[in-house]
Amino acid sequence: MQDSFVDRMNTTEIRATAGLSLVFAFRMLGMFMVLPVLATYGLELQGATPALIGLAIGAYGLTQAVFQIPCGILSDRIGRLPIIYAGLIIFALGAVVSACSESIWGVIAGRILQGAGAISAAIMALLSDLTREQHRTRAMAAMGLSIGLSFAAAMILGPLLTHAFGLSGLFWATMLMALLGLIIIRFMPKTQKHEHRETVINRELLGKTLKNPDLLRINLGIFALHAVLMASFVALPLALVEQGGLSREHHWLVYLGTLVLGFISMVPFIIYGEKKRQMKRVLLGAISLLLFCEVFFWLFAHSLWLLIFGMLLFFTTFNLLEASLPSLISKVSPAGSKGTAMGIYATSQFLGAALGGILGGWLYQQSGAEAVFLLCTGVSAFWLYQARSMTEPPYVTSARFELPEQQTNLQNISVQLLSLPGVTEVSIVEQESALYVKFDSHQVSWSQLQATLHRS
Repeated sequence: MQDSFVDRMNTTEIRATAGLSLVFAFRMLGMFMVLPVLATYGLELQGATPALIGLAIGAYGLTQAVFQIPCGILSDRIGRLPIIYAGLIIFALGAVVSACSESIWGVIAGRILQGAGAISAAIMALLSDLTREQHRTRAMAAMGLSIGLSFAAAMILGPLLTHAFGLSGLFWATMLMALLGLIIIRFMPKTQKHEHRETVINRELLGKTLKNPDLLRINLGIFALHAVLMASFVALPLALVEQGGLSREHHWLVYLGTLVLGFISMVPFIIYGEKKRQMKRVLLGAISLLLFCEVFFWLFAHSLWLLIFGMLLFFTTFNLLEASLPSLISKVSPAGSKGTAMGIYATSQFLGAALGGILGGWLYQQSGAEAVFLLCTGVSAFWLYQARSMTEPPYVTSARFELPEQQTNLQNISVQLLSLPGVTEVSIVEQESALYVKFDSHQVSWSQLQATLHRS
């Protein structure tokens, strides 16, 4: 049974979803745009080596990982907007430092500063504050789509901007994106801060969430995926030039073609996994394909057309995994802990990006591209080994409801909701005067849950 809502998203919710999705996308562009160009153009910087190029690629992720959870918790204490404003200003300053630098160390310093403005959790929490419960999933999905589109745009815009304006021009562009983000935030609708455990990081739940074996497996997955991504893009741009004979000015054409075809290719697998409830099969298949891609690069990186074919497979599996893993967090995390789980997930993602860039650059300098692809092969194989033991995830979604006023029999509420078909978990948080429910939307609707709650 699919839920249907009489009301649609109002103007405030549409403005909030569109604006915050743009701000989030601008941030991700800052991380991704250097991927296709830093390995090739960065070697012109003073003191540049492949190892330091890898450090510059991974430095952003390192400080993002360090500040992700603290900034999320701080936004609950002092408010969302101060954290978001400060984060965008720090991001812009980091871009200026990188743009004005003629040495690799200056670029590294700028990237470290950019990553310190970790505002992902604050943006997600603000979007939660500005949307009603029945529209929040839709708003979060729109933000997730903006992340995927920003990755695709970055892989194409990065080479084009760098070819036209140099690396400094690329960083000036990211500074302008931060300023646009500040303008968008300035005109966000006013709202009250709400306690909402599905979108904010709760310190009390951190320990329990970190020990959850299903969530640990997913966190390992996003760590491995971004480690492989960053390490691969230390070696792949250089392989396209040195082994494939493709000038760096034309790399954007390869990325455009392989990204578009890769995105189209992954859609049927997402639909199959969700509709047929076979996400474990889809996930294991995608990790296996990622492993195959890295072995393929290791064996055939000497041919341009084989490199392009391998990149098509790589982008197909990367897009598939990047879209699937967050949905698994939503399915697996206990009721009322999704915000905390997503904070740890994002930290794992950025840690993987940092380690992948740093190790990839060091290995390339020591032993060349083949060593980098072997590293990625090992990481992919370990992830596949770990993922084999996962169980089929529950196909449930979550919702938050305000407790009725003057309601004293909380136990009765839980019993009534759990008696409904498709309801798997109920968590009551008296401090928030709210409860969190996990349910199968094919069996019970949001409005049915609400009706049952008010009858209890």
